[in-house]
Amino acid sequence: MPDDDLVNVRYIVDDVDAAIDFYTNKLGFALLTHPAPPFADVVRGRLRLLLSGPTSSAGRPLPDGTTPTPGGWNRIHLIVEDIAAEVARLRAAGLTFRSEIISGPGGQQILTEDPSGNPIELFQPAARADPAQRRG
Repeated sequence: MPDDDLVNVRYIVDDVDAAIDFYTNKLGFALLTHPAPPFADVVRGRLRLLLSGPTSSAGRPLPDGTTPTPGGWNRIHLIVEDIAAEVARLRAAGLTFRSEIISGPGGQQILTEDPSGNPIELFQPAARADPAQRRG
């Protein structure tokens, strides 16, 4: 298996142009390619997100007639430095969230959605104590 530099995730989207705008202007992705109206890919760090519209090959009905649709609970996970500030910035830009910020032992998280309803998790890791401080 080749050792690729990018991790690839495909999202089925309703509108490729709206998805490009969302990911590039709201979440800091860069447009990699947009070879045809039903498909584009964007990149952020080592994540390549493939945006496949309803008429793309990935959007075609399966042999049993099931049509791929956006949404669900599987999601990309974006690490942020200051989740409260990022949520405030995105709310000011018109984004909505599925909940308020949730805190757990590993950090804080919140879910937003792209224009097609695909979830994106923003995650701020918990501060790690300095090992020297734990020696007591």
